[in-house]
Amino acid sequence: MKPDFKNINFKTPQPSEQIPERPVFATDIIPHGQTREDVKQREQFIKDFYANWNAVNPTKHIFNIALNDFIHVRFLSIQETAEHAAFTYKSTLAVTFLTEILEKATIEKRVKPKPNNQNQKRFSEMIIMQYSKKTFGKIKLTVGVLKSSRKNIQYCITAIQKTTNNPPRPGNSH
Repeated sequence: MKPDFKNINFKTPQPSEQIPERPVFATDIIPHGQTREDVKQREQFIKDFYANWNAVNPTKHIFNIALNDFIHVRFLSIQETAEHAAFTYKSTLAVTFLTEILEKATIEKRVKPKPNNQNQKRFSEMIIMQYSKKTFGKIKLTVGVLKSSRKNIQYCITAIQKTTNNPPRPGNSH
């Protein structure tokens, strides 16, 4: 049975609304498996989460303490994160901490964009950031600095896992 990602309620219920016996948490509906269908469902969950986040955050940016500047969320943010984070349950769950990641992540290093990556061509540099969330672990935030405006654009969010059984993805090996 395919989970219904549209039924996540991010707002506080009003007294006139019926409240379920037990609230539905992201951990209840994010598939844990590694099948193609599980990955597709996690990708859809991420896209739906960003749609709800954008509705609640119409400015589509959060001030980051370490950068002392805003990090903007754009379509590319959703596209890249959905593509990469959907491969694992933990990375998909990490996306649900989006606001605090954008606000509190610290700078690890600055690197040049990958030359053969079409999505990174618009950036002058990539900032690799990290956020440690208690009871969860470390989360990697990649931010691209636009060549034209120098705006910081959220590029991708993934959980940092100690070991992985997944083979390297094409185009992402160093």
